[in-house]
Amino acid sequence: MSFSTLNLLLLVMLVVWFWRDSLRVREIANQVSRMACRSHGVQFLDQTVSLRRIGLRWLRVGLKLRRVYEFDYSLEGSGRLTGYIVMLGDQTETLRIDLPPREDPHLH
Repeated sequence: MSFSTLNLLLLVMLVVWFWRDSLRVREIANQVSRMACRSHGVQFLDQTVSLRRIGLRWLRVGLKLRRVYEFDYSLEGSGRLTGYIVMLGDQTETLRIDLPPREDPHLH
């Protein structure tokens, strides 16, 4: 096997690994976002997250892919707000859902 054939094979393997890993991490981000919306009492719209950024992060344990996904949600079925989830490898690093402050019923 020649050097260029080996390089091509390694490149194809790397692309296949990246594609499969991206699908797996996106599914995790979907599940985490959906559960977070449910626990905050908001509606998860479009049933999916969308990738906005991807980068690399050096950690003590080595190099990790850092992916930023956005998702839309609605407070009461109308309007559309955007949240985001940051995945470091396959772990959630940050999740953000902005909610309006709740009124304290004891103040009235």
